[in-house]
Amino acid sequence: MVLDLNKCIGCQTCTIACKKLWNKDTGTGYAYWNNVETLPGAGYPRGWGESGGRTPDGGVKAGRIPTLDDDYGRAWTFNHDEVRKRAGEGEGKPWLRPNEKPHWGANWDEDRGAGEYPQDNHYFYLPRLCNHCTHPACLDACPRHAIEKRDEDGIVLVDQDRCHGYRFCVEACPYKKVYFDPLRQVSTKCIFCLPRIEEGVAPACARQCPGRLRFVGYLDDEAGPIWKLVHKHRVALPLHPEFELGPNVFYVMPMSPPKLDAQGRPTDEPRIPTRYLVSLFGERVPEVLATLEAERAKRRSGEPSELMDLLIAYDWNQNFALGPRKREVL
Repeated sequence: MVLDLNKCIGCQTCTIACKKLWNKDTGTGYAYWNNVETLPGAGYPRGWGESGGRTPDGGVKAGRIPTLDDDYGRAWTFNHDEVRKRAGEGEGKPWLRPNEKPHWGANWDEDRGAGEYPQDNHYFYLPRLCNHCTHPACLDACPRHAIEKRDEDGIVLVDQDRCHGYRFCVEACPYKKVYFDPLRQVSTKCIFCLPRIEEGVAPACARQCPGRLRFVGYLDDEAGPIWKLVHKHRVALPLHPEFELGPNVFYVMPMSPPKLDAQGRPTDEPRIPTRYLVSLFGERVPEVLATLEAERAKRRSGEPSELMDLLIAYDWNQNFALGPRKREVL
């Protein structure tokens, strides 16, 4: 999958589509197989990316398990009964509010970002799901061999009949996209809408996205959007490639307007610091931003640009290239 971050509006439609379709177990009420978070920010769970992954010699790095109270955040309860009973009372009726003071949860730092308004404030949205890595740490960490990466399409699955809930997979995944169901004592995760993929239908998060920012296909399909964005135009990069897991979800960098100087005049510096994007997507970020700028300039001047036409997605059907023929995602 490739996601064009320039088109994400943070509406969470993908989050709800995934949650409603797949993840309705009581024990994973806190879990979001797909979520959209605001960056710069702590994300969900808080501080993901700080533990797990691989050691320098390629082994699995022991991480930590996020806590429900401090890192994920428990589901809040609200005063619905009080509000309903006193509806229509006019002034003084209670507002809908949490019953307890919340201190963390999904999307907690929405739209906060960084910088000072109006000089250099900035933020962007980052949709996240399991990266279905080529070398998944969760798979290697499982002593029960309950995690499988399918040869035919690269999707990483948990066999919950074999899983004993040791949670080594949760520790090992630096993206923290494996969750634990304390009621069923098993791990759960994104299955990349496997039943839909097998029918040639794109995942729900991609189909429901109003921004048309998601592209779905196979890395070795030279006629498909993924190969063109990753290999031909080389503008889609994986998140935290330094984790050495070979993530198979790629992102097109967010572009930004310039900073303003003390007199309010635009400077030649982008609002989103390039060094920050490099910390997320690696050393090729400046090259990708330069390519995007050059192709956008070509399109503005009336010249053709296959890349810009592809990213604009005039025909949404072309965002998805999932035929009945199965190909491996490498």
